Amino acid sequence: MAEEQQSPPRREIVTGVPRGTRRRAPVHTPARSEISEQTTLGATYVRALMRSQLRAGLGALAALAALVGSLPLVFVLPQARSGPLVWLVLGLLVYPVMWLIARWYVRRAERNEAAFTGLVMDPGDRSA
Repeated sequence: MAEEQQSPPRREIVTGVPRGTRRRAPVHTPARSEISEQTTLGATYVRALMRSQLRAGLGALAALAALVGSLPLVFVLPQARSGPLVWLVLGLLVYPVMWLIARWYVRRAERNEAAFTGLVMDPGDRSA
C-alpha cells in the first residue's frame, strides 16, 4: 500500500482592520454633512466662519486706517517739517508696521479656518 502523502490543509489568512481602530458611527450627524446638505445648521456654521473672518478683516483694516490716518498728524508737528524725518517715517517705519498687520491678519484667518475645520470634521477622521 502506497501511502499517499497528504499535504496539510491550506491555511487562509483573513485580514481586516485591527480591533482598536474600527470606525464607529458618529453619535451625531457630522457638521460637514449639514453644510453639504445646506441645512439651517450648516448655514449657521458657514455664517459663523464668515463672521469671524469679517471681524478679522475689519480689525486689520481699522489698524491700517489708524496707521495711514495718523501720518498727516505726524507731519503737522513742527519738528516733522524737516525732510529727513518725513522720509524716515514713510520709508522705514510704515512698512514694517503694515507687514505686522498683514501677518496678524493671515494668522488670525488661518486660526479661524482651523477652528472651523476642527468643528466640521468627523471625530473618526481627525486622526487621519
